[in-house]
Amino acid sequence: MGEEERSLNFIEHIIEDDLESGYGREDLRFRFPPEPNGYLHIGHASSICLNFGLGLRYDAPVNLRFDDTNPAKEEKEYVEAIKRDVAWLGYEWDTERYASDYFGQLYDWAVELIKQGKAYVDSQTSEEIAAQKGTPTEPGSASPCRDRSVEENLRLFEGMKNGDFKEGEHVLRAKIDMASANMLMRDPVMYRVLHKAHHRTNTDWCIYPLYDWTHGESDYIEQVSHSLCTLEFLPHRELYDWFLDQLVDSAKLRPKQREFARRNLSHTVVSKRKLLQLVESGVVNGWDDPRMPTISGLRRRGYTPESIRNFAETIGIAKRDNVVDVSLLEFHVREHLNKITPRVMAVLNPLKLVIANYEEGKEEWLDAENNPEDESAGSRKIPFSRELYIEQEDFREEANRKFFRLKLGGEVRLKNGYIIKAESCTKDVEGNVIEVQCTYDPKSKSGSGTEESLRKVKGTLHWVSIPHAITAEVRLYDRLFTDATPDAHKDKDFMEFVNPDSLHKVTGYLEPSLKDAQVGDRFQFQRLGYFNVDTDSKPGELVFNRTVTLRDTWAKLDQKP
Repeated sequence: MGEEERSLNFIEHIIEDDLESGYGREDLRFRFPPEPNGYLHIGHASSICLNFGLGLRYDAPVNLRFDDTNPAKEEKEYVEAIKRDVAWLGYEWDTERYASDYFGQLYDWAVELIKQGKAYVDSQTSEEIAAQKGTPTEPGSASPCRDRSVEENLRLFEGMKNGDFKEGEHVLRAKIDMASANMLMRDPVMYRVLHKAHHRTNTDWCIYPLYDWTHGESDYIEQVSHSLCTLEFLPHRELYDWFLDQLVDSAKLRPKQREFARRNLSHTVVSKRKLLQLVESGVVNGWDDPRMPTISGLRRRGYTPESIRNFAETIGIAKRDNVVDVSLLEFHVREHLNKITPRVMAVLNPLKLVIANYEEGKEEWLDAENNPEDESAGSRKIPFSRELYIEQEDFREEANRKFFRLKLGGEVRLKNGYIIKAESCTKDVEGNVIEVQCTYDPKSKSGSGTEESLRKVKGTLHWVSIPHAITAEVRLYDRLFTDATPDAHKDKDFMEFVNPDSLHKVTGYLEPSLKDAQVGDRFQFQRLGYFNVDTDSKPGELVFNRTVTLRDTWAKLDQKP
């Protein structure tokens, strides 16, 4: 959909109204502010696409700012992973910023608030402070420390900064309104003591600012025009504005916080705590496991940046939280991979097929189109021989008229090759078919132009030549949870819905053109799905991940009876 055809979302309407009321386009600046305490997931991707998309739409800068105010949980590893994910999605940030860049300025401003009688040091325990907050229907009660003198507050706060106190011994609180209907306004904590090394400032600081104090002031320092947050931060807006009211210079731009709805994805969880639980319990093999909803997991599984951006554009920006079916994300990756991936043949559940009237030792190299969706993709040669593999499920001894694959006495076309007829089959002692004996029509070769080659049969099968096939480990991934909303059940733990069939490993037999495939290369295994080469691959030991099946195999399962 062209830019001129797309209707504006409500965030864009806000920006357009601001431009009409006096904002200059040169005043617009956005930011994406992740906390580096874990890996980004598909929910973050929507926020990334929103903020950077606005930057592209309005030709405005977008900062990548790390909200690194909690050294207990943040690591440089996560910083680098976030930068890698944002860049992989195709976006460039204007400047790389950190909340820790502003620790000095935030401290100085906090001192000013103390001097103005708008902040005080509280020496109560966290439990006592929580108890005095009141309830949504009852006002809170004042801390006995609330009326400390400015001089004592300044002395204690400096002692907190200098490391004179233990963790939890003192906090700095804003002095606002203990009777406010918004409980976040009831003297919120601004600073706490933490004797932990920070990934950037090391042990320079013994106190760290909390989110509500840091976020708006960071936006103000960077002159962010529109600070876009998910809906759970709506109650925080009043506090965001209060802090700005105490400090804003009228000559400078005042940031504006606005909220949009979080879009949750079905059949997964996106809570960092729950994702960490999946990793630590061994349900998945790390943050980039291809079953994880992390951007690194989706990348490893074979998703493309384009498909994720298209997904974010489709679901749009809303004012109410909802759950988006994962099949929509899968639709977008199928749509994009269909356009860009070469077609190849692979067999994952092999059944031996012998063409009795094909000369032993003979081989042919047949022409095969790489991608019918892309004329420039060209073609390749694939080997054909007397002994082939087809899929077990593509053969039945007996079948009804709706079975259009191979059955005894029936004909099918081998993709890019010949029409064959099943004459007999061999079984093992347990009665399982282990080999099918066929004959072929030598004049029916695809593309040969003969009358026989134009003969229509209802079934076409993929195959590989046994003497030429290469083997690879193929990992068949499925949805991580059997339930659409695994963390929405009050009476059950989300781990109870883990899908035991979310991963199957099989040995695949692949056409030889794949022997030089590189990590990250994507392919369509014809009739099977889209696959990519996993990072576990080694020379001569390829590993493929199934990105997505060719069709939504869950559609019928998800229908209610």
